[in-house]
Amino acid sequence: MTDRIDHGASRVLASPNKFRLAALGFNCSGGCSITTAPGAAEAEWTESVRIAQAADTANIEAIIPLGRWLGFGGDMNFNGRSFETFAWAAGIAALTQRAQVFSTFHVPTAHPVRVAKTIATIDHISNGRFGINIVAGWNEEEISMFGLTQREHDERYDYADEFMDVLVRLCNEKESFDYAGKYFNVPGAFSEPKPVQSPRPVVMGAAISPKGHEFAAKHADINFIAFDELSTAKQLVDNVKSLAREKYGREIIVFGMGAVICAETEKQAQKDYHYYVDETGDWDTAYSMVDAMVKNEYTGQFERESLVRKMIGGWGAQPLVGSPEQVVDGMRQMSEAGMDGMTISWVNYEEGIEQFRTELMPLMIEAGLRVDEPPLEAPQLKPVAASETTRG
Repeated sequence: MTDRIDHGASRVLASPNKFRLAALGFNCSGGCSITTAPGAAEAEWTESVRIAQAADTANIEAIIPLGRWLGFGGDMNFNGRSFETFAWAAGIAALTQRAQVFSTFHVPTAHPVRVAKTIATIDHISNGRFGINIVAGWNEEEISMFGLTQREHDERYDYADEFMDVLVRLCNEKESFDYAGKYFNVPGAFSEPKPVQSPRPVVMGAAISPKGHEFAAKHADINFIAFDELSTAKQLVDNVKSLAREKYGREIIVFGMGAVICAETEKQAQKDYHYYVDETGDWDTAYSMVDAMVKNEYTGQFERESLVRKMIGGWGAQPLVGSPEQVVDGMRQMSEAGMDGMTISWVNYEEGIEQFRTELMPLMIEAGLRVDEPPLEAPQLKPVAASETTRG
């Protein structure tokens, strides 16, 4: 039997780096960039493996997929092709060595008994490197595909809170138990094997509303946040951390979101950013996404035009545009605002990770944001190419 380990010792929570990184979104077509510029993610399996193994080798702490069931329409149908995140995470976990591999999960779409079995399976595949990014549900059109009516905003978190109560008990209790709540009635609840991590795999949340922050404070180990201006971020980070500490006696780490467009000079980086966003960005789709978010979530604090630009450049992430020194300085400012790390995306992930490894990492070490960790050996496991398979 596999011995259980404290999830606090996991790669992403126990990282020696002051500023941690999580590669986000390359399981979906377009990744995090709503642009028709060449080089964006295509959501092909061999591509996913290449990017994941490159991130792993570069000592990036975590890999997080986007949870998508539908694209966003328009000419490019942004995120219209995507891999289901539990199966994707299981495959990526088997083909990486160190990174924390997450699944992004929309709570209304599956029962906690099924999810308990799924996360335990992936945690064993990964030898305790799995994590789950919990989403209460925001995209009404996607939720309706499951024959469900989307609940009102705050009730979604009440439902997710009860879901987590059942899930954590399934991850720990050795005997079957009966659960009767407002949303779940689970007679004889039981799941075996338990996850490798105790009391459960690492949990991440993404919340911008007061109710979402409350949920993250109670249940999450990591909350990643979005902010309009870096100058306002410190107060938000302090609020998220103090809520968890003062109300629940828990420590939570906070990630920002960063979209990197880095070139040898600031002038070239700004030119690239203008190309990705203004010349080849799908503005109609970005506006519809922002309007859907405004309808469903607490995004009133964001200036609309600014948010649309951020959506095109990196799913709402802070644009880190400039020379290597300027990009690292942006990360330093995020760290000084209290953030423990950030999700990171690029238009072209493979080129971006190589640039991170060779140009940004040495500067981050010099700035005290990262330590000089020993590199991983080349991956031993590789995906089987289609030409190597036989048809029955």
